[in-house]
Amino acid sequence: MDKSMIGDLDSLPEEDKLRMSTMIDQLQIRDSLRMYNSLVERCFTDCVDTFKHKSLQKQEETCVRRCAEKFLKHSMRVGMRFAELNQGAATQD
Repeated sequence: MDKSMIGDLDSLPEEDKLRMSTMIDQLQIRDSLRMYNSLVERCFTDCVDTFKHKSLQKQEETCVRRCAEKFLKHSMRVGMRFAELNQGAATQD
């Protein structure tokens, strides 16, 4: 984040800081729900073949587990890379 933006946020009245904090929290919740929904949809589509049984078959369960692990590892890796890039950009200012 640009250092001048941080300074600008500090100069806001408390009411506006609270409003901004609430807005950021809502955006983070929305993004988390989107990621979860994307994970469920993708893994379900890739792994569940039939609806003959009430519960997942062993093969489907294994596929869903692997799919979820890959998705989460990928998301964590992207997040770490994004943080590295942000940190590099902040040190260049």
